[in-house]
Amino acid sequence: MNGGHDLGGMHGLGPVDPEPESEEPVFHAEWERRAFALNLAAGFLGKWNIDQGRHARERQHPADYLRNTYYENWLAGLETLLVEAGLVTPEELESGVAEGRAEDVRVLLGENVEGALSKGGPVTMDIPLEASFRAGDRVRVININPLGHTRAPRYARGKVGTVALDHGVHIFADRNAEGVKEGQRLYSVEFDGRELWGEAGSARETVRIDLWEPHLEAAE
Repeated sequence: MNGGHDLGGMHGLGPVDPEPESEEPVFHAEWERRAFALNLAAGFLGKWNIDQGRHARERQHPADYLRNTYYENWLAGLETLLVEAGLVTPEELESGVAEGRAEDVRVLLGENVEGALSKGGPVTMDIPLEASFRAGDRVRVININPLGHTRAPRYARGKVGTVALDHGVHIFADRNAEGVKEGQRLYSVEFDGRELWGEAGSARETVRIDLWEPHLEAAE
């Protein structure tokens, strides 16, 4: 979807000015650590997937998304997911007091956290799906304006690049956000800086974006 979360290349917002990585702490406050832990723990309940989590954060009003800090957005998305999954009521969120106990949930015990996190969650799919593109092919990102989640950034839509790598078949994030586990080919596509940014771009810059096959079409 088009929203406050997709800021790359938007006019008028200025350059990204992150803190130097060597100086930036992992968490700026203790509550951020707790918000991150809550998101991980709730994710193990098995009621939503990572792309549904991303879409929950994206569905905020753009003004709220831009005003919030990073982990405030994570917390807002988690509250949305908990209510939509029927695990928490809006009244419980407001009061901070549970009115009952959620049923049919998968619990992650404290002693299993390290193993679960190190295991991760593979997104590759072993299914026979022929590739439409090969390394070196020129492709164009289709110009879409979806209402749902998409991993195709606005600044790349309509732009032409070159397939650099075929990652194989992966879970298609756009459909996964709808709760549908669908496999699609995932490609690393390289773009010239001038193609993305026009005269402001540099001929010495290239950007690689991982895009699924439904995001692409052959460039003439």
